[in-house]
Amino acid sequence: MQGTIRVSGAKNAALPAMAACLLSAEPVTLENVPDVRDLQTTRKLLESMGVEADCGSGRMRHRVTLKAGQIQHSEAPYELVKTMRASTLVLGPLLARTGFARVSLPGGCAIGARPIDLHLKGLEKLGASITQEHGYVIARAERLRGARYVFDRITVTGTEDVLMAATLAEGETILENCAREPEVVDLADLLTRMGARIEGAGTPTIRVEGVSSLHGAQHKIIPDRIEAGTFILAGLITGGELEVAHCHPPHLQALLDRLQESGATLEVKADAVRVKPGPPLVSVDATTEEHPGFATDLQAQYMALMTQAQGAAVITETIFENRFMHAQELNRMGANVKIEGNRAIVRGPAPLMGAAVQASDLRASASLVIAALAAEGETIIDRIYHLDRGYERLEEKLKSVGGAVRRLGQLIRS
Repeated sequence: MQGTIRVSGAKNAALPAMAACLLSAEPVTLENVPDVRDLQTTRKLLESMGVEADCGSGRMRHRVTLKAGQIQHSEAPYELVKTMRASTLVLGPLLARTGFARVSLPGGCAIGARPIDLHLKGLEKLGASITQEHGYVIARAERLRGARYVFDRITVTGTEDVLMAATLAEGETILENCAREPEVVDLADLLTRMGARIEGAGTPTIRVEGVSSLHGAQHKIIPDRIEAGTFILAGLITGGELEVAHCHPPHLQALLDRLQESGATLEVKADAVRVKPGPPLVSVDATTEEHPGFATDLQAQYMALMTQAQGAAVITETIFENRFMHAQELNRMGANVKIEGNRAIVRGPAPLMGAAVQASDLRASASLVIAALAAEGETIIDRIYHLDRGYERLEEKLKSVGGAVRRLGQLIRS
């Protein structure tokens, strides 16, 4: 592959940003919003609550204005929540704004348990009364009150959910053991533009001084670091010269460190990473960790690259307990991956061959596409609806730089 690919806005930053519109009766305009299925689902969810959504088209298709002037229904029904775990992000804003929220327990990718107990404990600490019945969480509070809350373990959506609720709580809230992901910082930037008083986003401790109301704002979503990493890995596995543009390299530091250790030829710029042909890669171990560690959302794609590196790489998954389902599909293509508990041992280089494979989750889909680009012959990937949840026009972007990829309904052929 050769050329330039532009990175879209971050899905995982746009999701909480859209939920944040529930905190104000005034319009919130978001720019650089990717056109992916998860965000289409979020828009439908917000509209079901009475939010007015004005989505741009053509050159403005990545701009959306949301106005929650009057919330008519403080409920997130199962029909919309079942496909997307992050939809529980409406819980905190609904409760803080209206005093009531009824949200279905979530669905999403089959990558292991991602319970929302930490969301609920945090909201209870702020004074909410919470019950569960018939698959729904029901939360009530006349007005939330500031408090000190220590997350039992680091959680991105939990941090975002409780942070949003705290902006309208009475008094000061101190959140500890918070997630430090760039998406959390991006949400705090938006909330600050809306009039929230927040300090410490991006550190383990966040302080929030509650206000009585928030106003409208305009905000540009950060680039998608996972999409950027996916394209960097695709460029390396194909031995091409590819520039991944409109990204933020500091958000990718853990990945870049391992790639440079493996011998990859990279040119890191202020807002782009250029991949260049170079000597064969050597295997480098990776362990997924919370940010600023190696992102679990890049583990599957990194595994695909390591199938082509010299030696044995041990990839350890510490975030989710069921996130190696792509390994057996890579093995169908000729990879040499052995699973031992939460470790995958990847030996290479292994000649990859085209095969019929099946995607199990969003990032597994991307790993199979990456492997297929390097495989001999044709690969057909089924169940790529997972892919559409988080990547905008992936096959079109890859085709623009020489990738032999085309879509066949719910299949991708590479």
